[in-house]
Formats: sequence, C-alpha cells, structure tokens
Amino acid sequence: MNESENSQTEREVSILVPALTRVEGEGSLRLRIREGHIEELALDIFEPPRYFEKFLEGRSHQEVVDAVARICGICPVAYQMSAVQALEHAFGLEPDPWVHAMRRLFYCGEWLQSHALHIHLLAAPDFLGFDSVVAMAAQHPEVVERGLKLQGLGNALIGLFGGRSVHPVGACVGGFFRAPQPTEAQALLERLRDALPLAEALVNWAAALPVPDDQQDFVNVALRHPVDYPFTEGRIVSDAGLDIDAADYDQHFVETHRPHSTALFSSLQDEPYLVGPLARLNLNADRLPEESGQLLASTGIGFPSANMFHSLLARAVEIHVAVVEAIRLLEAYRLQEHPHASVTPRAGTGCGATEAPRGLLWHRYQVDDAGIVRAARIVPPTSQNQARIEADLYRSLHHFGLDRSDEALRLRAETVIRNYDPCISCATHFLKIDVARQ
Repeated sequence: MNESENSQTEREVSILVPALTRVEGEGSLRLRIREGHIEELALDIFEPPRYFEKFLEGRSHQEVVDAVARICGICPVAYQMSAVQALEHAFGLEPDPWVHAMRRLFYCGEWLQSHALHIHLLAAPDFLGFDSVVAMAAQHPEVVERGLKLQGLGNALIGLFGGRSVHPVGACVGGFFRAPQPTEAQALLERLRDALPLAEALVNWAAALPVPDDQQDFVNVALRHPVDYPFTEGRIVSDAGLDIDAADYDQHFVETHRPHSTALFSSLQDEPYLVGPLARLNLNADRLPEESGQLLASTGIGFPSANMFHSLLARAVEIHVAVVEAIRLLEAYRLQEHPHASVTPRAGTGCGATEAPRGLLWHRYQVDDAGIVRAARIVPPTSQNQARIEADLYRSLHHFGLDRSDEALRLRAETVIRNYDPCISCATHFLKIDVARQ
C-alpha cells in the first residue's frame, strides 16, 4: 500500500465501540465528520419489525387490551389506556366518572415507576460522572435507594388495579374487572403520604444536577386537559398552534420510513417535534397541582424551557405530580359495585391518545359489529421522537465540539439519546457508535 492509499484509509476509518449499555436493543449511531462538520448522522435501527399491529387483526376487543400490554414492559398501562379509549370511541361508549378517575390513578403508578427507573438508574450516572448505576451506588447509595422506593411504589399502584405490575390484566373496555377493597386503597395511601417528602427532595436534587446548558429550538407536542395536568385525556396541542382531537391525528402527523432504520420517523408539517415530559411541562405548567407548581417555582428554573436536558427535572416534577394526584384520588376513593360499563360492540373506527411516560401514545382501531379488530395502527412516543433525537444529536455534538475524541463524542451522544428515555423495546435500540472522520 502506498503512502497516499494509507492516508486515505486512515481518514475513512470507522471506529466501532460498545455504547448505550443502559438502553438495551439493536442499533447504532453513525457519524460522518468532514472538516469540522457533521456530513451524515443517522440512528441505524435494525431490530426486525415485530408486526404487532398485524397480530391484533382478528382479535376481540378484550384480547387487544391484554395483548398491547406486552408491547412494552415499562409502559403497559399507557398501551392499555390508549387502546381502551380508542375502542370505546369506536363503540360509542362513555365510562362513568369513577372509571375516568381510577384510570388516572392507574396511570400515576406507571409514571412513578418509569420515571423513577430512568432518573435514578439510567440518567443519574451520566450527570454524576459514573459509567453505571453500580458504580454510582457505591458513592451515592441514597440516590439508588430513593429510586427503588419510588419505583416500587409505582409498581404497587399499578398492581392495585392491574392485578400485577408487569403486563397487568385488570383493565377492560368500559373500566376495570375489579375494584380494589377500601383497605387495599388505604394501605397504599399511607405509603404514598410517606413518599411525598422523597418526591419533594427529588425535584430539588434534580434541579441542582450539573446538566449541560444546551438551548435549542423545537416544537412541543402533548395532550392538554381543560383543568388537569394531562395523563389519560385531552386534546393534542403544540406550541406552534396545533389543537386537535385524537381522531384527527393522522391528518397532521406523518410517519415515514428511512433506509437506515426499521423504526418509523414522525413529522409535523415536515418538521421534527418533541413529545415527553419536557414537552408536557412546557405546554402544561399552568395545569400542575398547586403543590407541584410551588415546588417547581422554588427551584428558580423556569418553564417553558428550551434546554433538552431539563427533561430530567421535568420527570422529577411529574413524579411529584403522580404522588400528589394519587394521594388526592385515593383520599376520595369509594368502592364501586360495578367497576366497568357493559359493552355493546358495533362497527366503526376509534382513536385514543394518552401520555405515556415517554410522551404521546396514539392508537386507532377499525372494528366490525362483533367487536373484532379488522385494522390497527399504533404510534409510540419514541417513534415520534426519532427525528427530534437526530436533530438534537446534530446540534448538541456540534456545540460540544467535534474535535474531541471518539470516546468523548460517544459519551455525549449516549447522554443525549438517553435523555429522551427511548422506549426499551418499542421503537429504538442502540449498541454501537460508528465514527468516520474525513
């Protein structure tokens, strides 16, 4: 090999290193850097599609509710609640106020366990200078202990209505199969009251973390409820003027395939957009419970925020919201003799949207007059964030400095991606980073 060929090989070399050990799955981040600028950036998602929507075709409406809980082990409640909402829309069924309130309580459990897991076990090591939660626990055992306590409390709350915390089976179209006994509700209420100081301390701790100051322009999209902070109900809104019903979602949002990925990419008016806790808080800070709003104000960090790394603080605030709301709902809990409405299937199409921990989750089902699904479409939050993650990586890595080592770029890219809490099995998975400099 002559000197010129050798030099060219060195310029085009690709470096493959393990990455994102705290996000499991199949995929990689590919960077091509030329003369100090990113020429190509792509999240290469190559996990085989699971065809979950096709699996739902030919299934009865109740089979759907149980099946979609298996899509994501972290967000089963979100998938169930979006599904029942869509099927009830198709059937023209309106559950009573007790069901609406208990679904909100059910959802509080999922936000608690998911946010607590992400903040304490996945994200905190990034900002405290550790490569894993195991290493972090040696010096900060109180952080890990707090996370596990809050996560366990969320699991207990899911189990109260779901029968179990993993792949819960208690939800149905029209409500729940079983109403918890008042003694069960009271026992959990006491645990939530005891956990409130933990949630308050978490917000202050998250506000003090040394996160990067990385201001960006992006469009926020989330549900907005007339009165409450959004969990299970609301219109889909953005800070760019969007305000629509869930049934109109696919008239405004577009999903596309990209050659390098088996995950779909979503856009709104041909642009990326953000869903998730930061988008929710940016659009709904005025809907926070009074206690949560005062706590956030005391940190001195204002919302809406254009710093993507404030997503972690937003998650901490939402943990506080979930604890406060769960306490409120359990204090008013009364045993319901009939915890679900009777269902009369009819042919039609229904849509539903709720706020999974990671962001807006939209379902649409076409059913026949026997309540059998003939077509299904599910848009998870991570797919909606895919294009935004790529845009964030492009902006953040340039801001960070492309002249840094591949290892430094890898660590910053991991932090950026992990900041979105990408759904572990739903839409995006990473293993490698491939950097080529020219």
